[in-house]
Amino acid sequence: MALTSKIAPYDSRWPARFFIEKERVAKSFGTELGDIHHVGSTAVPGLAAKPEIDLLVEVSEHRNQAARDASMRALGYVRGKDLSAGHHFYRRDVDGVRTHKVHVCVSGHWQIERMLRFRDLLRDDSVVRQQYQDLKLELEANNRQGIGEYLAQKAPFIDALMGPPLSRNSLTFAADRAPLKATRARRKTFSRKSEFRDRFSR
Repeated sequence: MALTSKIAPYDSRWPARFFIEKERVAKSFGTELGDIHHVGSTAVPGLAAKPEIDLLVEVSEHRNQAARDASMRALGYVRGKDLSAGHHFYRRDVDGVRTHKVHVCVSGHWQIERMLRFRDLLRDDSVVRQQYQDLKLELEANNRQGIGEYLAQKAPFIDALMGPPLSRNSLTFAADRAPLKATRARRKTFSRKSEFRDRFSR
């Protein structure tokens, strides 16, 4: 079964596509808008990816959802189910092919830090980046059940680096995470140890 789009070699035009879409969607968030980040594999130079631009929108609060959803619909987006508590999600397809995904979280949401740390690790560590690319290509080649299977089979690799995500119903913010600092430091160290590389080498 096909994924939402086919994995392609890194395209140097992806950052420009992000900036174009950033300008398009910003108006949908009004005065609540804090920042918009380029995340996901298209934000990592040199990494093969599904050519779907991921935008992570930080807002001060989730307010006036009906108006926000209507504004995003006018831009071609469909509101999907929340990916975790407080993590809103929109997708845009063109001719049946996924082109953009927008993640919306209140500033301080745990998912913001997780997505940015994973992006930055892939940018900084060429070995982990290559392992992740190899895994994605293998999963695409062997995929039978579509995008859900693909995402589920990528998860152990990501969790080994970042630690498991919080539960779907957990709404945790930066101020609540002080006890996790030591754990995060250990995870970051673990990502660069040979133990990790041996585990995912093929």
